[in-house]
Amino acid sequence: MHFREPGLTHKGEIYTEARAAVAGGITSYMEMPNTVPQATTQALLEEKYQRAAQCSLANYSFFMGTTNHNLEEVLKTNAQNVCGIKIFMGSSTGDMLVDNASILESVFSRAQTLIATHCEDEATIRANHEAALRTYGEMVPPSQHPVIRSEEACWKSSSFAVELAKKHGTRLHILHISTAKETELFRNDIPLEQKLITAEACIHHLWFTDQDYLTKGNLIKWNPAVKKASDRDEIRRAVLDNRIDVIATDHAPHTKEEKSQSYFKCPSGGPLVQHAVVAMLDGVHDGWISMEKVVEKMSHAPATLFRIKDRGYIREGYFADLVLVDMNNPWTVEPANILYKCGWSPFEGHRFKSKILQTFVNGHLVYDNGRIDESKIGSRLFFQR
Repeated sequence: MHFREPGLTHKGEIYTEARAAVAGGITSYMEMPNTVPQATTQALLEEKYQRAAQCSLANYSFFMGTTNHNLEEVLKTNAQNVCGIKIFMGSSTGDMLVDNASILESVFSRAQTLIATHCEDEATIRANHEAALRTYGEMVPPSQHPVIRSEEACWKSSSFAVELAKKHGTRLHILHISTAKETELFRNDIPLEQKLITAEACIHHLWFTDQDYLTKGNLIKWNPAVKKASDRDEIRRAVLDNRIDVIATDHAPHTKEEKSQSYFKCPSGGPLVQHAVVAMLDGVHDGWISMEKVVEKMSHAPATLFRIKDRGYIREGYFADLVLVDMNNPWTVEPANILYKCGWSPFEGHRFKSKILQTFVNGHLVYDNGRIDESKIGSRLFFQR
């Protein structure tokens, strides 16, 4: 997820977005490095941890960012107290696109901790971008987003990342899988704790399809793009059969004004942490996933995959990160109950069938039927690696 602090706090802050997260039943998060400044030195990364220790109501970890120019800083990352190294193998903000082959080889061969990748092939995207410009001019409709950021762009990059990881024996985690084809890259014939290459599905790729651009427009403009119903359905099957290991959000808020701009000016991303759990519980009601599988993919498997210390399970001696839900308590998403700083949700107007009643973080009842107790702050996550 992206909480936008430092430097982009008009979109969101660690305090506001962690507050929305606990209201949505999320007790812990791992946040991405493309802030301003970017978390691409150990000192800048530590500043984010220090800020979260002051204001985050949920437990926290932050990824170390990779560029074409900071290899030595990246290799200093402590695997016991940092969730992982993030590589944008596709377009991103500022200097965070890593397209230098020798740097990628060095990171994949020398990193001592998990590498998490955003995989989209930049050359393919640029070619599709130019084709869209020739056809539509500046007024490209949002429905062209999955054409521009295509299946081919995702496959080229994801398959290359897997190839690198296999070559070097790297611990690789590929973020936000958006195509049916990519699910072919992952195994389900070995236990999660033995996997070196793992994958994630996001709420939006499990929920929306390209038909939703007609009504939602840029509100569902994410990178990678929401694609066809057949992609969504195969991603769901991959979650169920364990080719895809965890469900996440890629929460990435932008203001309403930013999202209302034309296609090329509108940034990609949207807020999700307050509505991720109830969205998956709607999946339980709809019958495509079981409650047990939701718990596995949103709690047990993330803890196992990232080797999070003493969390993710209800066990003696573990931290009491717990969520109480009412499976039959319908409510509608509307501006008055949206807690994101950006003030909007792609689910606005949707009536969820289940409701979060209480959220405990480290045994502290932080969220209780709409009331938030800010007297205790969440804790830094640690990892058994």
